[in-house]
Amino acid sequence: QISQFIDLSRKMGFVKVQKTKAYFKRYQTKFRRRREGKTDYYARKNLIMQDRDKYNTAKYRLVARITNSRVICQIAYATISGDRVLAQANSTELRRFGLEAGLTNYAAAYATGLLLARRLLKQLGMDTIYAGAKEINGEDYDVTQEQKEDQRRPFKAVLDVGIRRTTTGCRVFGCLKGALDGGLYIPHSVKRFPGYVKEGKEEKYDAKLHRERIFGVHIDNYMKYLKDESQEDFQRQFSKWEGALKKAGATTCEQLYKKVHDAIRKNPERPQRQKKETKKQTYTDQRKEQIKTTKGVYRRQRKLTVQERKQRVMKRIQDKLGA
Repeated sequence: QISQFIDLSRKMGFVKVQKTKAYFKRYQTKFRRRREGKTDYYARKNLIMQDRDKYNTAKYRLVARITNSRVICQIAYATISGDRVLAQANSTELRRFGLEAGLTNYAAAYATGLLLARRLLKQLGMDTIYAGAKEINGEDYDVTQEQKEDQRRPFKAVLDVGIRRTTTGCRVFGCLKGALDGGLYIPHSVKRFPGYVKEGKEEKYDAKLHRERIFGVHIDNYMKYLKDESQEDFQRQFSKWEGALKKAGATTCEQLYKKVHDAIRKNPERPQRQKKETKKQTYTDQRKEQIKTTKGVYRRQRKLTVQERKQRVMKRIQDKLGA
C-alpha cells in the first residue's frame, strides 16, 4: 500500500495548497445583504454619493421594487444610521381608487408611480406648482420645462432599480414614467420604455405603444381572445378582472385606468389609520391572574415579586422548623 501511494505521489507531482492559514486569517466576510444577494453595493455607492460642495444635502432616490403580490415605490435618502423614507406608495392602495385586479402589471406600476409623485408633491406643498403631464399619451415628459424663475425648482430624484435587470419594457420603468407624469424630475431617457426599438443605427420610439401599456390595452386584447377561445380558461384567469370592471362601471381596462388616474390626482393622500378601541381587562383576584372575558374566565400566571419570593422562603423555613 505504501509503495502504491509513493507511485501515485510521483505521478501527481507537487500539489500547491491554494487556501493557506494566512488566507483564512485575512479573510473578510462581505456585507450581509451582499451575501444574501439583495444589494448591489457598487451601484448603491454611486447612487448615494453626494457632491462635496453640497455638504449634508440629501440625495433622493426613487426606489422601485416589485414582488409577487404588489409594486412598491418610495422616495428615500441615505444617512449614516440607515435609509430614511420621505414618501411611499404601493399598488395595494390602488384598491381604494377602484383597481382591484392586476396589481403587479405595467399599468399598476405606472399608477403606483403616479400616486407616489402626487402624494410627495402635496406633502411638500408643490402640487399646485407642478401638476404633471396634462395628457397621458406615452410621450416623454420633462417637468423642468414648466419651471419659472420665481418658483421652487422641481423635486429631483434618481432611479434605484436594485438588482433587477433593466430590460426594455421592464415594470420598474412603468414606476419611473408614472413619477415623471406626476411631476417629479428624474434624469432618464426613453431607451428602456416600451415602444423603443433600435435597428442598426436607427432608433425609434413608439409613444402610442407605450400609451397602450399604461392603459392596459394589451390586457383587453388578450381577454377578448381568451373569451372567444375558451370560456373555462377565461373564467379561471380573468374572473377577478371581470368583477373589477363591473364594480367600477367600465367596459374596458382603459376606462378603468382613466378613472384610477383621475381619482389619484384628486386625492393622493394616505388615509389615517383608525385607532382600535381596547377593552379594559377585568380581574377576579388580587394578584390579577384570573382574567374575566365574555367567553369565560382563564388564568394567566404572573411572575412573583421580590417581596412575594421572600415571604415564600420565610414560610418554607417556618414549615421546616415547625416540622
